[in-house]
Amino acid sequence: MRKPRASLYAFEEKFWRSGLSRVAGVDEAGRGPLAGPVVAAAVILPQGLKIKRLNDSKQLSRDVRESLFVQILEKAEVGVGLVPEGVIDAINIYQASRLAMMQALQALTVSPEAILADGIMRLEASCPVTDLIHGDALSASIAAASIVAKVIRDQIMLAYHELAPQFSFDIHKGYGTRDHFHALRTCGPSEFHRRSFRPIRKESEQPLLL
Repeated sequence: MRKPRASLYAFEEKFWRSGLSRVAGVDEAGRGPLAGPVVAAAVILPQGLKIKRLNDSKQLSRDVRESLFVQILEKAEVGVGLVPEGVIDAINIYQASRLAMMQALQALTVSPEAILADGIMRLEASCPVTDLIHGDALSASIAAASIVAKVIRDQIMLAYHELAPQFSFDIHKGYGTRDHFHALRTCGPSEFHRRSFRPIRKESEQPLLL
């Protein structure tokens, strides 16, 4: 028999029962793309609040994700952090993701009493921090943070598309698709590309297509 899935709120409920009501989930969007910033969000869900259809942002359609995004902003405490391409190149994507997460936590208007972080991030904080691999599928507050970070980053990539339409950032959001690589070979990298990423360095060395 298949083991039933644990409640998405199990980690939050554990802290709530112990008297810690301000549990912040933190997650990022944009570690893998070749272009654009890395964006992080920190979300504190009100104790006892359960949002229907809440899930890891990657498991949701765009329409559901954007609907949940609005609900989260209305009902929860939210902080956002952003690290641009140049800083990613300077400090590497892992450190940039950590920095964006710390920015998101600092942007909260209330101090969390406990933090749940997606992945092994080793965040520095004055309260307990729990790292959860695949946390966006295990924790409601991390799932909410993943939705906020994803929607905001997608909005940024849509704005980049208006400035550099030849790259079709509106379609692939900076990920390394075949069309994206073709545009790189044709046009060379834009100001929005991460020059330290190996595929960008490799494509930069190729002669431009005529």
